[in-house]
Amino acid sequence: MSYFFLILLVLILSVVFYDKYIQRKHQLLINYPLIGRMRYLFEALREPFRQYFGDEDFYESKDKVDWVYNSAKGKNGYISFSPSQPQPNPKFTVKHSNIPLNDDEVSHDFSVTFGEKRKYPFVTKSIISRSAMSDGAISPEGTKAFAKGSYLGSFPINTGEGSLTTNFFLTHKKLTESCMTIIKITDTEKMIYKILKKVTNHPTAVKFLKSRYIRKQEYDTFVFDRQSLTMFRPNWNAPFENFPKTVPEDLPDIIYQISSGLYGSRDKDGGFDEEKYKKTMSFCKMTEIKLAQGAKQTGGKLMAEKVTESIAYYRGLEAHKNVISPNRFPFAKSITDLFDFVARLQELSHKPVGFKIVISSKDSFLEYANEIKRRLDKNIKGIPDFITIDGGDGGSGTAPLFLMDRVGLHVNDGIHIAHNVLLELGIRDELKLVGSSKILTPDDVIVTMALGADFISIARGFMLSASCIRARMCAGEGSHKCPVGLATQDTKLRQSYLIHKNARQIKNYHDALLSGIRVMLAVMGKSKIEELNTKDLAFVDRNGFIHTNIDRYLDKKMAD
Repeated sequence: MSYFFLILLVLILSVVFYDKYIQRKHQLLINYPLIGRMRYLFEALREPFRQYFGDEDFYESKDKVDWVYNSAKGKNGYISFSPSQPQPNPKFTVKHSNIPLNDDEVSHDFSVTFGEKRKYPFVTKSIISRSAMSDGAISPEGTKAFAKGSYLGSFPINTGEGSLTTNFFLTHKKLTESCMTIIKITDTEKMIYKILKKVTNHPTAVKFLKSRYIRKQEYDTFVFDRQSLTMFRPNWNAPFENFPKTVPEDLPDIIYQISSGLYGSRDKDGGFDEEKYKKTMSFCKMTEIKLAQGAKQTGGKLMAEKVTESIAYYRGLEAHKNVISPNRFPFAKSITDLFDFVARLQELSHKPVGFKIVISSKDSFLEYANEIKRRLDKNIKGIPDFITIDGGDGGSGTAPLFLMDRVGLHVNDGIHIAHNVLLELGIRDELKLVGSSKILTPDDVIVTMALGADFISIARGFMLSASCIRARMCAGEGSHKCPVGLATQDTKLRQSYLIHKNARQIKNYHDALLSGIRVMLAVMGKSKIEELNTKDLAFVDRNGFIHTNIDRYLDKKMAD
């Protein structure tokens, strides 16, 4: 024991000597070596631990966050006595029915049809999708978990602007050599794999196999199939004729997002590659053009530490350099250009195409709506099949601080504007509205859909269900590395991420959302989600005044 204290004393004195007489980076440590070190330690722990030592100050309450975690683990959402942190005003409330329905009287059909006029419409199995999260921002293991969870839960998944990567193919079993690069292993190596798997674990065994056939820089571009004991990835150099004519049934329903960087549809010179786009759409159900995403009004950002060789391979870029997508989508120099590009993608894919925006005012959305009306009246192609409305506080995994909560309206205000503008112009039935941003629980879904949304896209809720602890270390720069291995490219941290466990949690969360929505519909006396409208809501403002005419209140709130 005395040796332990002696070693500890030597270490302390060494730190004091180093800080006081050698280092010249932190002036605080020159005067206060030990206390200063404690200050930096507590500062480093402040963000990862903030949620455990105070009330929730980002969502309406910590109870909502706990509901997501519990639902993902398969626990019920019941609490005792009262909420530990009641939702503060202002807030929406729902109006219950004097004659509620029983749960079995509420429809289980939550399908939504996108692109009814397209050759291949997209009929979803749920009103909820996992919102755009790029492979790259998310670890390969995280993307695999989301892909499998989406497949198990029968809900769509958006690729994010990082393109359609091999990790979205985790559940794909019926491999076709005509459009896939397939690596088959020898019987001897199959035996070694099985032994390693028993003695160590599955990731270690797979790493051994990949080291035998694949360059280390390309490990993450191949998926290992446990069933056939093969490794594969799409062969994007194969001719388009070799790709499937219909989306394989063993894939999740994938929404391909194309951003200003054109990743996944990019040629060698950085331009739009029609053939690559058509190949990508062989595996996807519809396309979302990303014009804006919450605080990311200036294009997506991926720090150099996250741009591995594999991520660079997917995006067609140079590895280990910051990826800053251009501010403006290259085919949206004007509203007319944008809609012409929508028509081009619809013609190439024969599938639904829409775009994602953030609304700042009614006038800004009117520009889109008037163009839709003009094209309808003149029978011009290019009418979007859907518009995703994100909130000004969304998309903040990596975004400039000075844009967060400064640019764009809340998703509910944006949905209200879009829904009513389209109604006023008589074109509401021409497209679907998707609501996205800070939607966590069934009541959030109900409110956004009652305000006019047809479909809901969720990012943060699914992140929590995938074991995110909200440490706010997503950026990937310096010490900002996700401690659970979900939002990092750090190989050591990624190794601890449990793909299949988290896939089940992701599915559980989605199932709990739909179950909770049915409960709320029953309480409201609604047999199906389509019956919701603003008459089912009330609004309690900051002063406690109750507004039962939501349309009048929101119109007055946003009056010119």
